[in-house]
Amino acid sequence: MEKKTVLITGASRGIGAAAAELFAANGYNAAINYYKSRAEAESLKEKILRRGGGAEIFRCDVSDARQAAEMTAAVKARYKTVDALINNAGIALYGLFTDLSGDDWERLSAVNISGALNVSKSVLPDMISRKSGCIINISSVLGLYGASCEVAYSAVKAALIGFTKALAKEVGPSGIRVNCVAPGVIMTDMNKNLTEEDMNALKAQTSLNAFGAPLDIAHAALFLASDTSKYITGQILSVDGGLVML
Repeated sequence: MEKKTVLITGASRGIGAAAAELFAANGYNAAINYYKSRAEAESLKEKILRRGGGAEIFRCDVSDARQAAEMTAAVKARYKTVDALINNAGIALYGLFTDLSGDDWERLSAVNISGALNVSKSVLPDMISRKSGCIINISSVLGLYGASCEVAYSAVKAALIGFTKALAKEVGPSGIRVNCVAPGVIMTDMNKNLTEEDMNALKAQTSLNAFGAPLDIAHAALFLASDTSKYITGQILSVDGGLVML
């Protein structure tokens, strides 16, 4: 039986890297997308290969539709199909809404939502023709609840949730499932600008009184990609330790 292939955007570190390792350990070829962090992507690939898994790296700015299409074609040339897509690439922005510049908004929305649209659009024709495949979007609990000083980020993550629900309805008749994971506070580089006071406040709002790890999100994605969840689509799975947004 041929291995399935997962394409993971923004996979050079954090949640994407954890997903690549986990999926590879569970029999997938891991197509690792990166844009700027080539060294980290190469290191991840080598780690997976040393463990007997399949992996290859693919450079692409997902906000560019042409690059997204070319990347998908390259993945298919290497592995024949894309069986699962994890739209993980994203950037954060913290600050007052009144200080938000037009350039800030354009880049934030280009990567976080347009990127997911571009790559999804490039993989879907083949999935639809095979009547098989799944798409998993990595959003955020902020897309559900919003947060002060993260208005723009909350907005694009909410857009990703709406995209998930609508696309699931559109491609469901073709046998394609589309779901979303909404992480809470996960210990990645994205949270490096938070102060100790901020972190303590967030931990106090979390029922489990602990922060999540990238692997927690990777496990949720693996579940949503597996046959165990074959009757689940259009859903938002919060993996947040019981975070209560005030």
